[in-house]
Amino acid sequence: MIGSTIGQYRIVEKIGQGGMGEVFLADDTSLHRKVALKFLPPALADSPEFRERFLVEAQAAAALSHPNICVIHEVGEAEGRPFIAMEYVEGETLRQKIRAESLGTEDVVTIMTQVAAGLEEAHEKGIIHRDIKSSNIMVTGSGQVKILDFGLAKVRGGPTLTKAQTTLGTVAYMSPEQAAGDEVDHRTDLWSAGVVLYEMLTGEVPFPGDRETVVIYHILNESPKPIKDSEHPVPTELQRVVARALKKSPEARYASAGEVLADLGKYEEALRAEASGAINLRWFLSRLRRPRVAIPTSLAVITLILLGVWFFQRRADIRWAREEALPEIARLIGENDTWRNLVPPYRLAEQAEAILGDDPELAELFSQISLNIDVLTEPPGAEIFMKEYEASDGEWSFLGVSPLEGVRLPIGIFRWKIEKEGYETVLAAASTWNVGGEEELLGGYDLVRTLDEVGSAPPGMVRVQATETEVGPLGDFFIGRYEVTNREYKEFVDAGGYRNREYWKHQFVKDGRQLTWDEAMREFVDPSDQPGPSSWLGGDYPQGQGEYPVSGVSWYEAAAYAEYAGKSLPTSQHWNVARGDFTPMIQWPQLGGFATLAPFANFRGQGPVQAGSLPGITAYGAFDMAGNVREWCWNETPQGRLVRGGAWNDNTYEFRYTRQAPPMDRSAKNGFRLAVYPDPETVPDAAFGFQRLSVLFSDFRTQQAVSDAIFEVYREQFSYDETELNSEVEYREESPGGWIREKISFDAAYGGERVSAYLFLPANTPPPYQTVIYFPGGASTWMPSSEDLESYYEFTMFLSYLVRNGRAVLYPVYKGTFERGGPEFMAL
Repeated sequence: MIGSTIGQYRIVEKIGQGGMGEVFLADDTSLHRKVALKFLPPALADSPEFRERFLVEAQAAAALSHPNICVIHEVGEAEGRPFIAMEYVEGETLRQKIRAESLGTEDVVTIMTQVAAGLEEAHEKGIIHRDIKSSNIMVTGSGQVKILDFGLAKVRGGPTLTKAQTTLGTVAYMSPEQAAGDEVDHRTDLWSAGVVLYEMLTGEVPFPGDRETVVIYHILNESPKPIKDSEHPVPTELQRVVARALKKSPEARYASAGEVLADLGKYEEALRAEASGAINLRWFLSRLRRPRVAIPTSLAVITLILLGVWFFQRRADIRWAREEALPEIARLIGENDTWRNLVPPYRLAEQAEAILGDDPELAELFSQISLNIDVLTEPPGAEIFMKEYEASDGEWSFLGVSPLEGVRLPIGIFRWKIEKEGYETVLAAASTWNVGGEEELLGGYDLVRTLDEVGSAPPGMVRVQATETEVGPLGDFFIGRYEVTNREYKEFVDAGGYRNREYWKHQFVKDGRQLTWDEAMREFVDPSDQPGPSSWLGGDYPQGQGEYPVSGVSWYEAAAYAEYAGKSLPTSQHWNVARGDFTPMIQWPQLGGFATLAPFANFRGQGPVQAGSLPGITAYGAFDMAGNVREWCWNETPQGRLVRGGAWNDNTYEFRYTRQAPPMDRSAKNGFRLAVYPDPETVPDAAFGFQRLSVLFSDFRTQQAVSDAIFEVYREQFSYDETELNSEVEYREESPGGWIREKISFDAAYGGERVSAYLFLPANTPPPYQTVIYFPGGASTWMPSSEDLESYYEFTMFLSYLVRNGRAVLYPVYKGTFERGGPEFMAL
């Protein structure tokens, strides 16, 4: 449409797009002014309901004449598509303004006063906006506020276009009644305005979440994070305004926008009074000294004092930067053997840079702890956010709008979020370094992502970028954000999935023997002989576990469900790329090994958890690829079919390794996720091929014993002086597991340190005990504390049965494990 003329309007460029419209900048050739033309999207133009809603938007906005509401010029139609000609507002959205800068309190009050004034006008005319949010509020260069987009407006006495129990609006700004799909009135706009006020004051919305269902739950059931805990101090008066606007009960909220204006006006009056008092005080002091020379002398003295304070503070800052900060940065770099997380010295270097500027010594340190990368998206114009990977609950830092070139970032592993209006939000994780073979640090990379328009990607799936692999190039594909859940699998069962032979494409084999259809179906039942996973009962999943991953399914059942869903089981290559494995062509390098992901994944030995409930996210935005349930892949192996990722009761390194299982295996830890190949013809045949697995083991029975002399050399490495243990029992308690737990400490044979150990004693067996001393696996190097030891899978899976059978188990906290660990000990 760009370049075409519609009536008196010549379209110049496209400036926006949303679910209810496409917006173009146009020249009004009659009145010689710029206007914005909003068109109903082609896909909705034939819908009577959406055409009527579009008309309601125009009528609602046109009925309003207020300086803080966008002006509607006319309504028309071109080529079967209705459009609205409206005032073109030059400036930026409030959302962009919040992301770009920290708003001062006076600016916040000025903006919110104008928003409330616009809402008061709308509500007095019987119009409820229902989609107040920071991206629907424009701020001009002169600071004037304009409320936009009345596409979801409700007009008093007008037609009811919203179906019962239908939720309209933007989730993060919805009132409780709006989120629940209940009837709303003008007070829902006041709630949304309270959310916007909270956002301006803190930089974040009061009810955050990566999934809409999570946000809605928070809105309906929880209170927002107290605004007094914000990074920047917020005046008490504004805290009260936010608190009243965000009352869950409409009756407890402000009754009108006028009341909001009144409270904001009182705060502004208090500010003016405070300023007036300060002026009067200065006037009073000036009257104390009549001689003409007193005032200039006083001013000179004050100026000299201030300059002196600044000079000495500046000298102190420079001394701190040179004598403390720079040596500390160098020390942190030297102690970081893994060079995978250099964020702490980088943050300290930023503080020093604010003082020293372009200092050569500091520049050299920056070269060791930072990289410059480009952040690119297709299409451009996306907002880029990041935070440290381990700070899963931390706040997002705004980097800018793509494309970003040469962004300096610390070397480390980060979570990324990419947002653009009209496109699916991208969540992912990646490091800012590349590794290849035995090379040292190679340098930064370009972070490149293709964004999918809202509704264009397969539901519940994330895009994985094209890359080269050992079997050939893989084009872009999609993989499930989560593992297939019980609820989803139940739909397959209820649809007759176990009766419809069209879904079962493969010959059934068990223990080397082919099974008939009837024989196989008799295998695929739960303990009550109903069709379904082995973990179900009575043909249904355990109560309350609808969003848990389905488990207890064979490869054949996973493949049949994929056929039913019109998707595929991922090949080993596709699964590997989706988790973020490093190859030269991948634009998202690996995450740094399973030790990075494991603390945020389900390797806890207690059973599966709800899909997506843990923050362990992979390079392309998939959850639970490590732990929870192990996942069937397509490929055939020497002994069955491939499984990846490990389950809740596996060791953490299963995330990286490939494993196999007989295709009829229905272990409770077997689940799966799905993939979609947009162009299957381009997938190399080798990707679907036979997967040979390397089995590395040693038969120690055939190993020749070393000589006594060599053994003595090794034994000497473990020699120590026998000294008193000076042991102490720090506490003794009955454990819920049915045994007695003691925490003991004793002197180490080195460095004057104390060693902690946990002794688990059988409760109903008299001493003496046969005692097992346990040495933990590598996961103990990333677990921060040993206090929760009994819930750790090593204990639940391997050791608890020893205690129940009358033995004692001693579990020492060795140097480098649990609270005695650190980055230098982390298993990579």
